[in-house]
Amino acid sequence: MGLGERPPIRLAASILDSNLANLAQSVRRCVRAGADRIHLDVMDGHFVPNLTFGPRTVRALRAVTDLPFDAHLMIANPSRFVEEFIAAGCDSITIHVEVDEPVGPVLERIRGAGRLAGLAVKPRTALEVLDPYRPLLDVVMVMTVEPGFGGQQLMRDVARQKLPRAADYLAPDSADPAVHVDGGVNRDTAELVGRLGADVLVVGSALFARGRVMAEEIARIKGLAEAGRAAGIPARAAAGGRAAVVGAEGS
Repeated sequence: MGLGERPPIRLAASILDSNLANLAQSVRRCVRAGADRIHLDVMDGHFVPNLTFGPRTVRALRAVTDLPFDAHLMIANPSRFVEEFIAAGCDSITIHVEVDEPVGPVLERIRGAGRLAGLAVKPRTALEVLDPYRPLLDVVMVMTVEPGFGGQQLMRDVARQKLPRAADYLAPDSADPAVHVDGGVNRDTAELVGRLGADVLVVGSALFARGRVMAEEIARIKGLAEAGRAAGIPARAAAGGRAAVVGAEGS
């Protein structure tokens, strides 16, 4: 896919740092402010230290908006729960390649249900571990923080190392192949991640920071990311869909 054929950079609003006492209101706020997707951080207290919400909450929120729901399952045993998140109305489901169970069958079940399937990689996990799952990946999620907590700073070295190559692991037959970047994306880092090849920006704490107007923040972050992309750094070659990267070492 050539650079000109790629869809605009999208912003997935993470509600992890929102008003947890009224998640429906938080989702509506993100919708009104211009978010393209809603990012749902699901944590089990085992794979990551924190505990958030499950499929029943997702199902309740599904009635609030028609925006795509991206579930990021930071759980130890996604095979036990994936059907519940499918039934709850998630449009994409991303699990972690580091879980201690086979991930290929889970990805097949997600795709078999007509949803987008993804794998997330922690900062210390090499992208190469995704290679066996390339035919099944609609989403590659590059974690630029350690998963489990909001408000962390983006690891720039991880972004520079992984984002330009992440598209190489997307399935050739995907209806909506996308590289997601998750962790520390804000007005100070959006240009960098856009320049390095991110398609979907997961943004959380930057949207809910006190004193910020969310609609202005979303527009600013997306604009900076698009400016980075326009610099011409990432260009996916038409042959094979692989990324050609020039001069990606800038900050």
